[in-house]
Amino acid sequence: MACRRLLLLLLLFLFLFLAVPCLSRSEADILLQFKESLENAKGLFTTWNASVPPCLGYRSFWEGVICANGTVRGMNINDRGLSGIIDVDALSELPLFRSFSAVNNSFEGDLPAFYRLGALKNLKLSRNKFSGEIDDAFFSGMRSLKKLYLSHNNFEGTIPASLIISKRLLELKLNDNAFEGKIPYMKLPRIVFVNFSDNHLEGEIPQTFSHFPASSFQGNEGLCGKPLKPCIMPELSLITLIIVGIVVGAAVLAILAVIIILRQRKRADSEEGSQLPSSHRRTASVDLDQLEHASVCSVDSTKSEPGLRLTFLRDDRERFDLASLLKASAEILGSGVFGSTYKAALNDGPVLVVKRFRQMTNVGKEEFYEHMRRLGSLDHKNLVPLAAFYYRKEEKLLVADYEQNVSLAVHLHVNGSESLDWARRLKIVKGVARGLMFLYEELPDLIVPHGHLKSSNVLLDASFEALHADYGLLPVVNMDHAQEHMIAYKSPEYRRSGRISKKTDVWALGILIVETLTGKLPSGFLQQGKSNDADIAGWVQSVAPEDSTPEVFDKNMKGRTPESEGQMMKLLKIGLRCCEVDVLKRLDMNEALERIEEVRERDDGDGDGDG
Repeated sequence: MACRRLLLLLLLFLFLFLAVPCLSRSEADILLQFKESLENAKGLFTTWNASVPPCLGYRSFWEGVICANGTVRGMNINDRGLSGIIDVDALSELPLFRSFSAVNNSFEGDLPAFYRLGALKNLKLSRNKFSGEIDDAFFSGMRSLKKLYLSHNNFEGTIPASLIISKRLLELKLNDNAFEGKIPYMKLPRIVFVNFSDNHLEGEIPQTFSHFPASSFQGNEGLCGKPLKPCIMPELSLITLIIVGIVVGAAVLAILAVIIILRQRKRADSEEGSQLPSSHRRTASVDLDQLEHASVCSVDSTKSEPGLRLTFLRDDRERFDLASLLKASAEILGSGVFGSTYKAALNDGPVLVVKRFRQMTNVGKEEFYEHMRRLGSLDHKNLVPLAAFYYRKEEKLLVADYEQNVSLAVHLHVNGSESLDWARRLKIVKGVARGLMFLYEELPDLIVPHGHLKSSNVLLDASFEALHADYGLLPVVNMDHAQEHMIAYKSPEYRRSGRISKKTDVWALGILIVETLTGKLPSGFLQQGKSNDADIAGWVQSVAPEDSTPEVFDKNMKGRTPESEGQMMKLLKIGLRCCEVDVLKRLDMNEALERIEEVRERDDGDGDGDG
């Protein structure tokens, strides 16, 4: 008997000894197993090397891996052309794995068994080739799910009823599939975005979703109810229809009468206003709360209502309220692709820049706040610090300090580039590169940490130190707007394959270097939504060909000497390597910064003097 017990103990010890290595596999081993089932990686996993840990703090050394506190928290493999099998079993071995995004790839077949990842918060699989029906109980164990993107696939059958219990769900995108039947009633108290459009759904829209726009339901001929047309009740009698028609007709006449009266009043007001001197009709400064269509600024600034507060992101600055900002005299600095920008001078306070964004509804309130706090925590001498923001579903305000010397673009193309000698231009380029490298280190989970690098977004302080503006906004900007206007989506890789990469910001840096040295404006950037790699590549070759001579440099650039032209040419060649159309030939961000740091003012070795 004792021998039997001893034998059992030995067998148990042997089992545990063999099992421990399997239970304690490293994150690197797990991710490498996950990779094996994927196809068409096309170089995505060149950084996946077992000799290097995937994560160090919040920094990821493996492309596509999201890190936090030194552990793998998620994966973003969007826009990679991937296919094959998503190994959910491997991912289930990562205890803190919370987010998986594989948008715009070529995965197909049934929806993978993501229900095995019960703690998953974000699941984004839009624009693939998944198909088939989703089991009604699929999401029953996913109680932490906040974002579910399944749009632009080939799913069919009814919408899974298990979504009803997803109390934490914030965003749901099921559009552009073949779902049929009714939209199930879902009690989702925190939901901020839904899209059921372009399916085969029918019946009345649940009241839970009635406040969303009609575009969230269009393309379903059988759907009715608010916000679409009312559901027609077949039992309505002819008399009832006649009464409804009379009421509607009367309402239309009343509305027409009001419109006529308002037009007459407007004409009278216009005639009265035209009698004023022109100096009274148009002034150089305006009040923010008087701007046309500025719904966010049209509140009564004397009231301190809940929800009308600025959210400050830094503890080391003076506080002010929204009412003070609305009362400030605001000079219009310009109107960009996002909206208007104002210079607002507070009474006995700082001078601020206020930017209004209308195309920033890509994420819900909670994720927007989280992203703004992340941007607000960034601290580097070459970044414009984000001071505060105001959130409203339809539009946002971002507040920062005003910089005295405005932007690099103004000095190059408006004020006359004489203010920028060679030393200042070198200092600006180095500052831009240093700030960009900092963004790459602090925002490793973003494929393009800046996304909108151009000379008008490089501000200059009193000492002509370069400061990045409008950085890190790609995650919160509406995708359609971003693809139409933001610089990242004008890159050669996006124009050719519909993808952006870690080298996209490097390409924009190269364009900026060429522009800074030649004083020439990249014409392709002016054609919003129409530029392509041929335009920009052609522009680069026209203003700075490979066999460039000193004649290509801005003729207004002062400080040029025979000793400096060699260094100027060195910087120009770095710029040309940065804006290579072929991504594989383009410099990495690290390499670009190292080469730029080596450039000096002169060839005589007396130092670069760029501070």
